[in-house]
Amino acid sequence: MAQQPAIPPTPQVTVPTPAPLETADKQESYFAPIGGSTAKDNTGSSFAEDRARARSRSPKSIVTNTGQPPPLPKKPPSTISPPNGVPNGHLSPSSAASTASSYWRSISRSPSPLGLIPIHRSFRNFVHRHEIPRKALHLSIGFFTLSLYSKGISQHSIHPWLLGALVPIASVDYLRHTFPTFNRFYIRVLGALMRESEVDGYNGVIWYLLGAWTVLRFFPKDVGVMSVLLLSWCDTAASTVGRLYGRYTPRIRKGKSVAGSAAAMGVGILTAGMFWGWAVPKFGHDEGFMFNGQLKVPEAVKEAVGWKSSEGVLGGRAALSIVSLWSGFVASASEVVDIFGWDDNVIIPVLSGIGLWGFFKVFTS
Repeated sequence: MAQQPAIPPTPQVTVPTPAPLETADKQESYFAPIGGSTAKDNTGSSFAEDRARARSRSPKSIVTNTGQPPPLPKKPPSTISPPNGVPNGHLSPSSAASTASSYWRSISRSPSPLGLIPIHRSFRNFVHRHEIPRKALHLSIGFFTLSLYSKGISQHSIHPWLLGALVPIASVDYLRHTFPTFNRFYIRVLGALMRESEVDGYNGVIWYLLGAWTVLRFFPKDVGVMSVLLLSWCDTAASTVGRLYGRYTPRIRKGKSVAGSAAAMGVGILTAGMFWGWAVPKFGHDEGFMFNGQLKVPEAVKEAVGWKSSEGVLGGRAALSIVSLWSGFVASASEVVDIFGWDDNVIIPVLSGIGLWGFFKVFTS
């Protein structure tokens, strides 16, 4: 019987013990243990160092065969940097504003509009925040209009004066935008009545005169006077209440709040009740007045519901209440609406006049 060949014994593989330095690197590393064959690459960097470099912003040091790091590449000479002492104008104050229209902003050191008009800095709350001088002028126009009405002066003798005042005021405004020196003098004299937007824009008095002239020229006397009163008093009430309490109510659009619109409507109701309920009976009314104390349902509506021609007539306090409510609504709506970004001093009287004229055309004819 032949002998079977002997089976060689299983060879034993001995793993070399890592050096003390490698053991310390492994203990300080956040990565799993790696074999000795992959611990170092040909460049001499460890695998853990390569993985950590992906999360680091510092450049990886490269050592050449000579043992010295390679020289850094030379920075090419800049072709856009001006030589020393030659300004390029990038940070100059004059480059931040147009020399033709925004010169005042270029000399102002305040980053906010508060620095555009000197008196606004001196009287911050009285002039800048609450606009007391501007609102006083705004309110006085209404009382002046009511005074002229109480004296029986016709609107046809007033609107030529408004147009006569509009032309020189607009001319002066054009000149101040043309000559910066004159504009600085103008702002120092009338700055208390101006807003910061009017430094580079046109004065609000121009739009005020234009709106008042339009309604007194093209509408009946009671509608024209009432439109000027709504402009004078409702706009002021909306601005005052809106600045104080607008942040506590929802915003309708930029710069317009529910608080301001409610104030405009309330003052409009009181103004209409005062004018048609007190001023007209006291000082009399002209033949051209549209509201004579009565409201009538249109004839087409009477025929549709089968009413007689003598029915559907409302007078007295009921008619005055309806007219007052409508006047307040028209004033509030015209104060909120925005048409091509036009000034409120034009929008409010013109839209109020159109709304009142259309209402009386339907319910008084």
